[in-house]
Amino acid sequence: MNKKRIKVGLFIPCYINQLYPQVGIATLELLEKLDVDVVYPQGQTCCGQPLGNSGYEEDSKGICNHFVENFKTYDFIVGPSGSCIYHIKQHFDILEQTPEVQKVRANAYELCEFIVKILGKTDLGASFPYKVGLHKSCHGLRGLKLGSCSEVQGEHYSTEEDLLSCVKGLELMSLNRKDECCGFGGTFAVFEEAISAKMGKDRVQDHLDSDVEVLTGADHSCLMHLEGIVNRNKQPLKVMHIAEILNSTL
Repeated sequence: MNKKRIKVGLFIPCYINQLYPQVGIATLELLEKLDVDVVYPQGQTCCGQPLGNSGYEEDSKGICNHFVENFKTYDFIVGPSGSCIYHIKQHFDILEQTPEVQKVRANAYELCEFIVKILGKTDLGASFPYKVGLHKSCHGLRGLKLGSCSEVQGEHYSTEEDLLSCVKGLELMSLNRKDECCGFGGTFAVFEEAISAKMGKDRVQDHLDSDVEVLTGADHSCLMHLEGIVNRNKQPLKVMHIAEILNSTL
């Protein structure tokens, strides 16, 4: 008897859809390689995070309900963004907790967490012969618990490191401040741009000081912030989402 394939609703956040479509494509290809039945709901829009983070949760209810309607039939919702997935899991509490809402909240997963915890895989057959620095975004690390935090004593773990350590040829470089915030913070980067930019510059410099060639992470909003700093200062760093590396066969 054939085993039933997991049916996944692929959630591609707004900024990836508009600015980094290659990340969405890499996520889709990666999930298909893992023998997952992937569907991209055509009616999907924003998850509501920008409104929620700006204090307009009530105004975001329509967007949140629309998200639920688009994804309520899937076994899992998977997206290449820790911050958006965290918003769905934690902040859809503003909605009436119908069975559909509860199902969507419980079954929404960031890409790396889904691969490691649900599919039970770490070696994806990828190869990427570069020195890589991993940026651990706050929502994924401290919200979704994708890894251990430096400020908390306990056993070290990281879903992202588990995956990257299995990529052939990849050398994961050790940073001086392994899980410091990059300063993006969504609208924080708009309202407190000076602080945001300085925090981002510090993170970029840490990667440069650690001989990193490619800066990666699981949340492209943070990577977008860091890439902007790299490009403006013409610094020798390439920025790639972790999905692109895990999907690579260089």
